[in-house]
Amino acid sequence: MGNTLGVAVVGFGWMGRVHTQAYGRLPHHFPQLPVRPELVAVADEVPGRAEEAAGRYGFASATRDWREVAADPRVAAVSVTAPNFLHREIGVAMAEAGKHLWIEKPVGLTAEDARAVADAVGAAGVQGTVGFNYRNAPAVETARRMVAAGDIGTVTHVRIRLFSDYAAHPDGALTWRYERRRGGSGVLGDLASHGVDLARFLLGEIVSLTADTAVFVPERARPVGATAGHSRATGGAPGPVENDDYVSCLLRFASGARGVLEASRVSVGEQNAYGFEVHGTTGALFWDYRRMGELGVSRGTAYQDQPVSTVYVGPGDGEYGAFQPGAANSMGYDDLKVIEAYHFLRSVSEGTPHGPTLADAVASATALDAMTRSARQRTWVDLR
Repeated sequence: MGNTLGVAVVGFGWMGRVHTQAYGRLPHHFPQLPVRPELVAVADEVPGRAEEAAGRYGFASATRDWREVAADPRVAAVSVTAPNFLHREIGVAMAEAGKHLWIEKPVGLTAEDARAVADAVGAAGVQGTVGFNYRNAPAVETARRMVAAGDIGTVTHVRIRLFSDYAAHPDGALTWRYERRRGGSGVLGDLASHGVDLARFLLGEIVSLTADTAVFVPERARPVGATAGHSRATGGAPGPVENDDYVSCLLRFASGARGVLEASRVSVGEQNAYGFEVHGTTGALFWDYRRMGELGVSRGTAYQDQPVSTVYVGPGDGEYGAFQPGAANSMGYDDLKVIEAYHFLRSVSEGTPHGPTLADAVASATALDAMTRSARQRTWVDLR
């Protein structure tokens, strides 16, 4: 059965549940993993939430104070799924306590925050991984392999989009997500962080960018009680939305390729409309998260009027074989987090990083900070 590894989850909203379920599914999908997670502790400051999680999922203990998790000798690895403004404090403390770290993006509010967590992980000699889950989609991994192999020639340009409507309703509560002090850069941290990671995962380093941002729902009602997810509120005192609903960005890559990245949290009619189009000198690749197992592929020698074929990923593409025996069987969001958990515990077991690291979080956060600066100054920003 392998050795057990004590794990804890700090912050038990939706993402805390997703992490917990991913730990539980690991032995089923990755039986070769030499360590098995044991749910030791869960922490959440909302009264009763941690206790409810412990009763439902089988954590050995529950607490409202994450510091008790840091001091718990039973805990070897921690998932940090608390709100963004707590990432730096909790991440640094867990690393300094010798805990391996699986932390959700964007790892704080700024590149400085992400770098502080990365430095703490490095100094402690523990493993750290970050929740850039979309790169785990087998079709995305296949696209990366094809780009690297030159299957579409030399990449010329990419378009990455992340559109959603979770903040489109004007009655959406003015939670921490919309405050600069606690929610950081808004849609940049929420969605564009994934876009930057996908851009780097597929095409390599970004060397410069220019961006434009906007707030389209400038005022929301403050919640009158505890909230979870994207709650609505009416009757509360109105307050200003302090961070961005929308960003568009032009990218230049070290390879010479160009890119467009666009993200919105207020796109009516769009639900998790994430994807990319990669164009090269002899072909192109197309991926839509909502059709996760499909990859549009155009390659050949026709150039003009060259057709696009739909390729269904299957065993042999990324970690698809751990979930389905044949091509065109569907995978879902939670499966991507199981893959992420696998990479995390494999990193812990082997002492070698697998999957996105804190260095990737720093690179993404650096690009997000540059977007904010570019939009304010209306200029190109060099990332080198």
